[in-house]
Amino acid sequence: MQEHLRSYIHFLSLEKNSSDNTIASYKHNVSRYINFLESKKIVSPENITEEIVSSYLKSLSRLLLSARSISQNISAIKGFHKYLIGDEITKNNPAQDLTTPKLPKNLPEVLTLPEVDLILAKPDTTQPLGTRDRAILETLYATGMRVSELLILKQSDINTEFGVVRVFGKGSKERLIPIGRSALEWIKTYKENVRINLMNVQKRLQHKSSDVLFLNSRGRQMTRMAVWNIVDRYTREARIEKPVHPHTFRHSFATHLLEGGADLRAVQEMLGHSDISTTEIYTHIDKEYLKEVHKTFHPRG
Repeated sequence: MQEHLRSYIHFLSLEKNSSDNTIASYKHNVSRYINFLESKKIVSPENITEEIVSSYLKSLSRLLLSARSISQNISAIKGFHKYLIGDEITKNNPAQDLTTPKLPKNLPEVLTLPEVDLILAKPDTTQPLGTRDRAILETLYATGMRVSELLILKQSDINTEFGVVRVFGKGSKERLIPIGRSALEWIKTYKENVRINLMNVQKRLQHKSSDVLFLNSRGRQMTRMAVWNIVDRYTREARIEKPVHPHTFRHSFATHLLEGGADLRAVQEMLGHSDISTTEIYTHIDKEYLKEVHKTFHPRG
């Protein structure tokens, strides 16, 4: 069974072009599933029954895993069995009738426009890294891109003439996102006054040259944690007490667009969601906002 797992992970990586996070999650979940099967002396996919799969899922419930975790496990198991059939390893699919538990719709935290302005104003732009940080924050809010997408953003991906940025999302899918004048101006300032000096540091330390847009103080590509720390620092300096992380800028980007009357399909395209139902969560946030406005300003609210 372990050999089937290795082949499945290879399939996800090379043929499905899945993201690193997806591969790591599926590998973890399917590995735990296979360990359970082997503890039951099951060494062939042909011998896995619906009852065995059901027993495994009950064992996950006893571990007090959340509905979301169990849902992710079910997706991994179903994908694994679908792969086994597609690769003609077996004709048996004991997971075909599995249904995922209904997940609660937890609305993501969203910044208000004044809160966004407060955070954007906090970097000390008289300092080189403050200018870089301002450019990063402006880019996150202007485009709604993921941190993983920001980290690999190249200078050549910014088209100043047309006001768009080319982004490579999950599965290396390419999309174009409009980027506003403010973000473009801060990127220009950063490139002309800061990045050029960071490149000199890169050369002095003999690091490999890179076209990556945002660099750390040593002239190298930034890490996910570095961006998290930047967002956390300026949120605290702005005295905003709600939990804010880089993805909060993505949520706020989508919500503010919809509040302004943007088309849901257009927002879906900009966010890079393959399924519009993923984007629809922001319409719920929009409705909450409208209810709050009504409650605050209507005489009988």
